[in-house]
Amino acid sequence: MNAPARSSEAALAERLARHADVARALDADAVALVPGPNFTRAFGHAFMSHERPFLAVIPAKGRPAAIVPALELQSWELTGFAGDVFAWTDQQGYMDAFRALAERLPMRRLAVEGQVMRVFVHHALKAAAPALEIIDAEREISALRIVKTADELAALQAAIDVSERALARTLETVRAGMTEAEVERALVRALFDEGADGLAFAPIVAAADNSARPHAKARPDYALRAGDALLFDFGATKDGMCADITRTVFVGHASDEARAVYETVLEANRRGIAAGGPGATPHQVDDAATAVLEASPFAERIRHKTGHGLGREVHEAPWIMRGVHEPMAPGTVYTVEPGLYAPGAFGVRIEDDVLIEADGARALTRFPKELMIVGR
Repeated sequence: MNAPARSSEAALAERLARHADVARALDADAVALVPGPNFTRAFGHAFMSHERPFLAVIPAKGRPAAIVPALELQSWELTGFAGDVFAWTDQQGYMDAFRALAERLPMRRLAVEGQVMRVFVHHALKAAAPALEIIDAEREISALRIVKTADELAALQAAIDVSERALARTLETVRAGMTEAEVERALVRALFDEGADGLAFAPIVAAADNSARPHAKARPDYALRAGDALLFDFGATKDGMCADITRTVFVGHASDEARAVYETVLEANRRGIAAGGPGATPHQVDDAATAVLEASPFAERIRHKTGHGLGREVHEAPWIMRGVHEPMAPGTVYTVEPGLYAPGAFGVRIEDDVLIEADGARALTRFPKELMIVGR
């Protein structure tokens, strides 16, 4: 009965050891994590980021420590954390906990998540240890989760499967005369009906000229018309992992121009996927996809890079763009989502989620990509 607990504790110790490695590599005394994707991956439990400071400090050497709001203590115990815990209550305030941490772990240099740690936590650390140097190690800390575990890949595939079933259900209901907002609501209902834990992000459902805005919002007052491009960019979450899928369809019929643009984007998508594999770089993937767009009659419609890493966040490392030359290892997941956008007219984007395996790259998304006409 005790073996699973020991195994869980050993796994936590191994994950924290990797953060200690980051601290040593950066000549820092410790790494600090706050609630967010890196924190969740390290401790195996998700905690809210709210007005109460909450952080774990993993030293380069020695015993870790954590500052934990009292109301989270029972949940924190579930992590199996074996370090020192400095709890604080709303009535006491948190500064005594920060001072106790500074006394327990004297530090000259602390590596933090620059895109996650909030300013008031930074200020509390400095108030407790005025000489402390705080450095941004977002890149190095987040790199620890670029390669996904088997459990993470299974959850990611489940999120994708839910998303694709939901899209299929939604497309069956699309008709001319529906508003973008009505289609969006149908998609959200379908996502939860199919088993989504939550939404990876607010879905993008955009038709006609709105589809030329890469991050459009669904309009409650625009009714779909025959010939409209209709772009869906969305994803479910399962067990903390995010899907991210884009498909562009056409309502009733597609013009010759729309077909030409669509086939160009589809070829760029296919080339981008084919360029992946162990040792491939984000530069190579982006270059393969973007070169197709640049060689087309629609090159002036390019607006963005080819993709981004995917996992506990919808956008995470690696960034699939020219100039990024770090080889990608098996277990890396990223998007390939070329697009072409004509302001005032329409846009087309096709996005797949791609996994690097030992012998190549494989799209985890399987929803059809051939040009699709709906609402007939």
